[in-house]
Amino acid sequence: MDKVYVGKVVSTHGIKGEIRILSDFEYKDKVFIVGKKLIIDDKDYVIKSYRHHKNFEMVTLNDYNDINEVLFLMKKKVYILDSDLELLDDEVLDDELITFKVISTDGRVGSIEEVFFASENNKIIRVNLEKEILIPMKSPMIKEIRKDKKEIVIELISGM
Repeated sequence: MDKVYVGKVVSTHGIKGEIRILSDFEYKDKVFIVGKKLIIDDKDYVIKSYRHHKNFEMVTLNDYNDINEVLFLMKKKVYILDSDLELLDDEVLDDELITFKVISTDGRVGSIEEVFFASENNKIIRVNLEKEILIPMKSPMIKEIRKDKKEIVIELISGM
C-alpha cells in the first residue's frame, strides 16, 4: 500500500470548509473525484465536492462544513493510495518512470536520467544510451511501455 504525493493544502476558501490544494500532479483527473479518498497525516478523508479554480484544486471533505473545522489541515501534504489511482497500461508516474530501463530496437540498453516538462503538455525523458538523448513521451520513437518489466522500448532515428 504505497502512498503517492498529489499536493499540499495551502489555504481555505470561503467559510464553508473548502480547502485549496496546490497540485502539479499529472493525473489530477484520477485523484480529485467526488467519493475518492485523500490521505492527510495518515488519515483518510473522502472528497464531498471538487472544482478547479485558477491554479488550485478546491475540495470539501466529508464531515467538514465550516472554515474552523478545516484549519488544522493547513500546510499539510496530500496523498492518495497507489492502488486507488487506476492508471491505464500506458500511464506511468514520473517517480516510477525514473526506475525504468530503456531498450532500443537495435539492442542498446540505457537508463532514464530525468523526466521534465518542456511545456505544459510536453513531457520529455532524458535518456542515457551511450550518449544523452532527449525524447518526448508523445513521440513515435517510443514504441512500447512495459510497466510489468519496467522497460521502455524506443526506436531511434537514424543518426542518433
